[in-house]
Amino acid sequence: METYVGIDLGGTKLLIGEIDSHGNILKYKKYDSGYFNQQAALEIIKSSLDDYIRTVGWVDKQPLGMGVGLIGRVDPNKGIWLQIDPGRTEPIALAKELSDIYGMPCHIDNDVKSATRAERVWGFGQIYRNFIYLNVGTGIAMGCVVNGRQVRGSHFNAGEVGHVRVGVNVGVKCVCGRMDCVEAIASGIGMDRCARLLSPNYETNLHIPTDKGERVLISEVFSLSQKGDPLCVALVENASEALANLIMNLVRMSDPDTVVLGGGIVSDGYIHDKILEKLHPTTMRFVTNGVVITKLNPGFIGLLGAGAVAMNM
Repeated sequence: METYVGIDLGGTKLLIGEIDSHGNILKYKKYDSGYFNQQAALEIIKSSLDDYIRTVGWVDKQPLGMGVGLIGRVDPNKGIWLQIDPGRTEPIALAKELSDIYGMPCHIDNDVKSATRAERVWGFGQIYRNFIYLNVGTGIAMGCVVNGRQVRGSHFNAGEVGHVRVGVNVGVKCVCGRMDCVEAIASGIGMDRCARLLSPNYETNLHIPTDKGERVLISEVFSLSQKGDPLCVALVENASEALANLIMNLVRMSDPDTVVLGGGIVSDGYIHDKILEKLHPTTMRFVTNGVVITKLNPGFIGLLGAGAVAMNM
């Protein structure tokens, strides 16, 4: 059986799995992944992969290749992880390091661009050659596929749309330094920050952790919003308006057949319905398949993306 290793490295978790060429996840295991720089992340990948080989093992013979989805800027052509974020820029030849250690070809890419590859190979990209994959989770970013090819930009930074303003004014400062970026309003981190900022102005039953290492539960925000909790209604209204405005801007820019949503914030469908209510028919008239939630498993699209990277698809 021909298989590939996928490694999905997030900010707090690492998912390793074995995938076949049809996008079936055959085995997987989760690990914790807190890290402070790229070299530390490499050590976590190595120790976790060593454990995976020892405790889970390969399905059959050694996989044909390895793919890694990473936070930040990645040069997939040279196999270099350029940076995690502007404050953590220590380029590392990650693909070569892993290939030399484990004796198999290794390819790497940005995590959302990896997920976009999975969508192109096994999702709506099988039907449409022009689509946007918008990931709304801890952060916000997109992959844009035009005529079957993913747009990357001169510095491998295309798609960082979480850091645009979309006309929703909350008064929250984004980590990038600007005010009211869509990521600061509609992502998991952003909704937590908005909840803390706005809570003095609203009656609410939302639990807001005093420990800033913990975040409000988005599932609780959605549940309370449906019950009319004033703060949670405001959070959902702001987030859905911001995302709808972002989607309409992206549609005007790239003329896609469909916009595919992924990530934990949109996976249950609640905020998806709110977004659809706010889309203007004139702007969306050529988006023939509309705005849809990915049909790939939202909990594993990053791992599938890493598998697509391993196959260099």
